[in-house]
Amino acid sequence: MYSNKKSILVIGALGQIGTELTIALRAKYGADAVIASDRHPVNEKTTQAGPYAQLNVLDKAALQTLVQEKSITHIYHLAAVLSATGEQNPLMAWDINMQGLLNVLEVAREEKLEQIFWPSSIAVFGPDAPKVDCPQDGVTNPSTVYGISKIAGEQWCRYYFEKYGLDVRSIRYPGLISYSAPPGGGTTDYAVAIFHEAIKTGSYECFLAEDTSLPMLYMDDAIRGTLELMEAPAENISIRTSYNLSGLSFSAAELAAEIQKHKPELQVTYKPDSRQAIADSWPQSINDAIARKDWGWKPKYDVGLMTEDMLQNLSIKYTEETI
Repeated sequence: MYSNKKSILVIGALGQIGTELTIALRAKYGADAVIASDRHPVNEKTTQAGPYAQLNVLDKAALQTLVQEKSITHIYHLAAVLSATGEQNPLMAWDINMQGLLNVLEVAREEKLEQIFWPSSIAVFGPDAPKVDCPQDGVTNPSTVYGISKIAGEQWCRYYFEKYGLDVRSIRYPGLISYSAPPGGGTTDYAVAIFHEAIKTGSYECFLAEDTSLPMLYMDDAIRGTLELMEAPAENISIRTSYNLSGLSFSAAELAAEIQKHKPELQVTYKPDSRQAIADSWPQSINDAIARKDWGWKPKYDVGLMTEDMLQNLSIKYTEETI
């Protein structure tokens, strides 16, 4: 199904990444060229910015029909159960994360799609991986079902590339920080929730310890990096599992202090819960030298710039909601 005109399907378009990636893809390729899909029913809100289809990615037949009817050439498959939520129902998380990916890969193979994007995660790294500057080939022995599904998914992506020539590309996202979508059940979501509470209530109880450092990435950088990866010449892509990608690394206390430069009234307390063990198993910082070499990756946002942008945009959002 090779053509000059892209017809893009975004699966999980209403999630944290999908919300902003869909906007970016429509800005680049035109609203009509990008079909958003998610498990939520079609309504006025889901269709206001462009075409939308209700889709359960576990229904392979429905996925294949949609791909055929819309002459899809590219799929961005973002639907997943995240780390903390996955630990509450491991078998459901495995089913959605793995069978969903396999359905996409199979449909892409059968329909001869041009490209697939699928996100992996730093959750593939387990407690034996280097904590600082974790390399691309760091030890992957994940301790969560989310991480297990992601490392298995990486191998399936490489398999479909090597066996069938399917151009599957992937990024191991660190924690993602965004003002557009609410936290989605991930271990790094404190770094989103704290901004909301700084504006709404002036206080926040963090579910991780104050000295817990984790790799993070501002959503603007994540979206730009994703588009740059997908546009890179195939001969430049040396990693067919998933690329390490780095942007920011800070502790919970360091982020709180940065926000307090703008919101000195913010009160933060720390009450670690079950997510602390997940965070402790992950690296504190990531080495992304191969992404920088292969396709010129370079983050734009540091902690200060990210904090300013988050507070500015969330302040506007909450002001508009109260008008």
